[in-house]
Amino acid sequence: MLSDFDRRILDFERSWWLFEASKDRAITEELGVSSAEYYRRLRELLTDPDADAYDPLTVRRLRRMQTSARSVRTAGE
Repeated sequence: MLSDFDRRILDFERSWWLFEASKDRAITEELGVSSAEYYRRLRELLTDPDADAYDPLTVRRLRRMQTSARSVRTAGE
């Protein structure tokens, strides 16, 4: 079961570019956590079935981005 904070993270990730501040600053201002904590929890949410059920488009988009970045890194080795 997702916590309120987990839902806020997914909601933020869906629309962070609408904020006037940089993403890192908006994370701190809107969620009250450091960007390191935000990204740590976001990575965990990508494997959580409840997160996928709550916001499948955002979760799947982030998974694709993660897989693509991983592919680029391994191709460069």
